[in-house]
Amino acid sequence: MDLTKFQALSFDCYGTLIDWETGIAAVLSPWAREQGLDLTDEELLLAYADQEAAVEASTPSALYPDVLAAAFRRTGADLGREVSEEWAQRLGSSVPDWPAFPDSADALARLAARYQLIILSNVHRAGFAGSNRQLRGDFAAIITAEDVGAYKPAENHFRALDKKLGELGVERSGLLHVAQSLFHDHVPAKREGLPSVWINRRRDKPGWGATPRPSGEFSYDLEFGSMGEFADAVDKAF
Repeated sequence: MDLTKFQALSFDCYGTLIDWETGIAAVLSPWAREQGLDLTDEELLLAYADQEAAVEASTPSALYPDVLAAAFRRTGADLGREVSEEWAQRLGSSVPDWPAFPDSADALARLAARYQLIILSNVHRAGFAGSNRQLRGDFAAIITAEDVGAYKPAENHFRALDKKLGELGVERSGLLHVAQSLFHDHVPAKREGLPSVWINRRRDKPGWGATPRPSGEFSYDLEFGSMGEFADAVDKAF
């Protein structure tokens, strides 16, 4: 792939730029200990993943903090334990505290010198604003689930993206999508005919973590283990 032919990059944020698994586990793990559950962080994330996707599909207009809280309650019920309102709200309000991957801010700064950057995220506006205080990203556009009334892999983000590309003067052929989640991003990217880069943050870990198993056909054009590796490849290409 010729990385110099693109004018814009669209990014998933959580899992790609922000370490959402560490952020979620920071709440699930102490709750599990309190409940007497002997489960690893990986086991808790696996139990949680499908619950969040199910809540997003059934209540697409819900704000992300409410999705997190509802998914936590469902996870608890599936594990035979109750999740109190206090614990549910603790997860719901935790998004701004989720850490950025160490390479994200530097990679974004380097990529912004080459491309227009667009966020395409399953989160609410306030949550992303909190995350961007860590990322310090210079984004030409930010499209959230709150803006489009749905959650990826639904098409709403991508219809809003098409409109935004027109406003930015970028042809669809000049866009490259960059994301970690095969389920949320690479399945719809294939559906939409978008070239994509897989940031495989879980390259050294087994299983799917907090992300559900892909529910449809997916593809990607390039794979990197981190945003830093991707930015290095871009710098080399240019």
